[in-house]
Amino acid sequence: MFATTFADALALLVTFDHRVAEIVGLSLQVSGGAVLLGTLVGLPLGACIAVAHFPGKAAVTVLINGLMGLPSVVVGVVVYLFLSRSGPLGDFGLLYTPSAMVAAQTLLVIPLMAAIARQVVDDAWQRYAEELQVMRFSWWQSVTTLLYDCRHSLLVAVLAGLGRAMSEVGAVMIVGGNIDRATRVMTTAIALETSKGDLPLAIALGLVLILLILALNTFAFGLRHWAMRRFG
Repeated sequence: MFATTFADALALLVTFDHRVAEIVGLSLQVSGGAVLLGTLVGLPLGACIAVAHFPGKAAVTVLINGLMGLPSVVVGVVVYLFLSRSGPLGDFGLLYTPSAMVAAQTLLVIPLMAAIARQVVDDAWQRYAEELQVMRFSWWQSVTTLLYDCRHSLLVAVLAGLGRAMSEVGAVMIVGGNIDRATRVMTTAIALETSKGDLPLAIALGLVLILLILALNTFAFGLRHWAMRRFG
């Protein structure tokens, strides 16, 4: 039975089944949007925490690190309350749309990316702080300079965010509703199709998800080694 199911799953991939294509396409759209927003917010946030000196910095660092494990269902409920008809953003009608899913995933990836960026930039700050101060760099100039200097190492943060976004289930299920051809992504579709007994489709989507994550990590590994050889 397993061999037959696996063969059927491969057949869906080889024939470019339209259901697989639609679900994978929406997954990339939602996760890509969340990671883009997470990069724009999380990386500068982490760098600012690393460079700045302010009361309670240790507490903020602990908080950011703790939020890396923020339960996705909690984020889903919070976003649901904000976007529901009685919520403060209910008039926009975003609930059960890809936009709501992007918002939920963005809230999940920002702390993860910020925590990794804070550690990477903090290590660089310890090495270059005196030089930047001698050159009279402002606080913000130091942040932007270190972000650029650490750009290849920060790719780890981006990929970590993408990995979490693509593998997330709870939040997108709550705010997206898992609506066919509207808000169904790979993780929610895998859960649904498994419960329905459509194992070939579930396995096909699982294989695509695994291959995408492996491809992204292989790309990042190659890019970092290329950068190390070229820039020393």
